[in-house]
Amino acid sequence: MYLDFYGFREKPFNLTPDPRFVFLSKNHREAFAHLLYGINNRAGFMALTGEVGSGKTTVLRALLSQLDADHHRTALIFNPCLSPPELLQSITREFGIPTCTSHSPSLLEALNLFLLQQNAEGRTVVLVIDEVQNLEAGVLEQIRLISNLETDREKLIQIVLSGQPEFAQLLKREEMRQLSQRITVRYHLQPMDFQDTVDYINHRLEVAGGRGGVIFSQWALRRIYRYSRGLPRLINAACDRMLLAGYARDTARISFRIAEAGIKDMRKDAASNTRKRSLILIPALVMLVIFLAAGTYYARPDLIDRFNAWQRVEATQKQPGATGEQAKKNPVLTVDDLSRAMAAELGKVSESESARRAFNTLAAFWQVPPVPDDGRLRQVDGLEREALDRSLRLYRFSGNLGALLRFDCPAVLELTLPGIPGKRFLSLVGMENERLLFDPPIAGRKSLAFSELERHWSGQGFLLWKDPLNLPAVISPGVEGGPIKRLQVLLKEAGAYSRPLTGVYDDDTISAVKKFQSSRGIKQDGIVGGKTLMLLYRSIDRFEVPRLTAGRK
Repeated sequence: MYLDFYGFREKPFNLTPDPRFVFLSKNHREAFAHLLYGINNRAGFMALTGEVGSGKTTVLRALLSQLDADHHRTALIFNPCLSPPELLQSITREFGIPTCTSHSPSLLEALNLFLLQQNAEGRTVVLVIDEVQNLEAGVLEQIRLISNLETDREKLIQIVLSGQPEFAQLLKREEMRQLSQRITVRYHLQPMDFQDTVDYINHRLEVAGGRGGVIFSQWALRRIYRYSRGLPRLINAACDRMLLAGYARDTARISFRIAEAGIKDMRKDAASNTRKRSLILIPALVMLVIFLAAGTYYARPDLIDRFNAWQRVEATQKQPGATGEQAKKNPVLTVDDLSRAMAAELGKVSESESARRAFNTLAAFWQVPPVPDDGRLRQVDGLEREALDRSLRLYRFSGNLGALLRFDCPAVLELTLPGIPGKRFLSLVGMENERLLFDPPIAGRKSLAFSELERHWSGQGFLLWKDPLNLPAVISPGVEGGPIKRLQVLLKEAGAYSRPLTGVYDDDTISAVKKFQSSRGIKQDGIVGGKTLMLLYRSIDRFEVPRLTAGRK
């Protein structure tokens, strides 16, 4: 409808997958690198999880397209509604294995012969199964049995399991422990950030041939990101509706107002569909409720009591007094009131004591002993020694909030407060609903907006981190030996390095370091210092580290 108006050759935001429109964000590239690493190293089982519309299928298609036919045989199973025998039939059919039986042992034997043949010819066999969160326990057990097909030295088949976050929860069940233990490579695909969302939109516009014919304002892009939360499927739906709204208004500039109108139209459609479904379901639900109510009353009177009690609790929570209680938990303060409260509460202790307490808050996240209150910490500079004594490293931070949050790590912020000589310290311990969680609470508040804090934050602070591989504090080009090989392993796991593990900090390693630094938005100097190494560890799932977004680990 709007193609000629904007000068498109085709619709840029179709929901159907098209290889020409593939865009790999930082998170997609990391997921791709994890899976490719697992396949190349014959890990056996790999798991990729992510929310609906996060781009899991995009990653899988990109992966399969990279596996050349000379060295790989691949199969994709995307129908979760299969029985164990049907799964085996589907696998043999996808691999082109000739069979004339539905008997599971015979199918398994045929598959084993096929795998042995491919292994002898130097090919890696890769099986990708999508939507695994819908698979029955018996089918998952069949998949586990397939993985038992191996030689004395290696697995004959590499299996990639892809599904929604429910699959991760499924693996935690007791009956799934055997399968869960065999999954050696795991990656949870996070939604795209704002910059990747913008790049994604521009990429699709360029492929469609109309980048110059339409302009999304900065505020419109931010509205798209807020609505979609960085999920490609929602981005496509929103942008398509906004282009239609722009066409209806005879403008090629998608403003915030047009973006908002497009999203409102989408929500109206969703509400309308919900009402239609409700009209169909209501009669049946009424009869079901009557039936269940009658049965419940005679069979389980205690459930009636619990339901009534729940209703009373709900009613109490809706009373005006409840709102007042909530307000007490998050009192409204002016900026000046908050400044005075911060000065009054943090000013009760000295600079060194404030630093000690903040350090101990971070130490609790890392599960190491606190610095005792014995007077030995007289200067803030002594914290670096205290960190080393606990097998931790202290990274001194200087920059803005965005750069700090990039670490996704509990941190200590250095504050300058009115009427208080020296510095005081506040621990950033989490994020919730776009607010920053701090310790200790200020005036009874555990969270602050950044605007409430920025007038007092010096832009300085520190983080604690651990170096489990015991690498040097600074690694420069030209170095050789075991530490460099361990560094290359880390870079490979992070998806930045694909060359052999030479143990030499050569040009390939320098390029890999710069590539990783670029992906994290830090200075691309090819030198591995504390910042690079800390971000490198935090990008790899096998290292458990405290995070702002996931609480304590």
